[in-house]
Amino acid sequence: MPHENYQPMVEVTRGSIVESVHFGALAVVDARGQALNSWGDPQTITFLRSSAKPFQALPFVEAGGVEHFDLTEKELAVMCASHIGTDEHVATVAGMQHKFGVTESNLLCGTHTPADEATARALLLKGEAPTPLRHNCSGKHTGMLGAAVMRSLPVEDYINPDHPVQQSILKAFAEMCCLLPEEVELGTDGCSAPNFAVPLYNAACAFARLADPHDVPARRAKALRHIFRAMAAYPEMIAGEGQFDTRLMKVSGGQILSKGGAEGYQAVALAPGLLGKGHPGVGIALKISDGDAANRARPLVTLEILRQLGALNEDQLAALSMYRPRPIYNWRKLEVGLIRPCFILEKRPVYYGA
Repeated sequence: MPHENYQPMVEVTRGSIVESVHFGALAVVDARGQALNSWGDPQTITFLRSSAKPFQALPFVEAGGVEHFDLTEKELAVMCASHIGTDEHVATVAGMQHKFGVTESNLLCGTHTPADEATARALLLKGEAPTPLRHNCSGKHTGMLGAAVMRSLPVEDYINPDHPVQQSILKAFAEMCCLLPEEVELGTDGCSAPNFAVPLYNAACAFARLADPHDVPARRAKALRHIFRAMAAYPEMIAGEGQFDTRLMKVSGGQILSKGGAEGYQAVALAPGLLGKGHPGVGIALKISDGDAANRARPLVTLEILRQLGALNEDQLAALSMYRPRPIYNWRKLEVGLIRPCFILEKRPVYYGA
């Protein structure tokens, strides 16, 4: 039985029968902290996993790290990424490490097979094992190393939760979520770095402020705008060609940031004015309760939220049709069912001045 915080979000049919259901919860919040929409319980506490990466880069950017090391926006983007391990991603991360004076051997993220199938095949044919640079979190970890180097701090244990770099990240993340650091639940991510669990409402609020940092100190607002601009300018760095986050960001023309996380988490930031003249930036945070291992629910749910909000026009939705309600085919290419969203956003009317 799904947790009571979660409600049905996606149905998978076979014939006329609903065969499977993905449950979830979500929150839609504007940059003023106003809850606009929800489904399930928006106070559900869950880990952001890789969706936290823009905020894990924030203290480094805010402290002037980009200027100190003369980083490009492409390099800043890969610090916020869950990349698929292509040669371009590796070269970009290695370039940052050269500027920081660190090497791949300093990375504590571990290794895994690249998510990019062509890259994984090429490595196999050459008899090469994947290295930490191919890890989808190597950009984030390299950014943490850069933060340690800039502050003349030890690099050997940069992922220790008590390390000053991690304490700075926790403080900045909590502030973006309008929480105290002690209100953030801590865990260890798949890449061994600390990760954070907060209510969906608070995470959505943080993404709204990433898109529209009108109420934060000037230095932080500048850093947030820089992160938003870099991610929007280099969507192929955030995930990779053919990946949902990258496709959505490209189709949106730089008006939407999309950052997925493991175990069914997805976060989105909408630029100010996207939902209408004078409308503040908006953040969306959602969690698919079963972890969405096949990644079939999150893209469908995300696009349905954006469709119901009016954030994408018909041409944009058509360009992302592979993530819309669609038939399911068996191995003989016979249509046997349908995958479709089954929720309607619960609205909380908000009126803004002209």
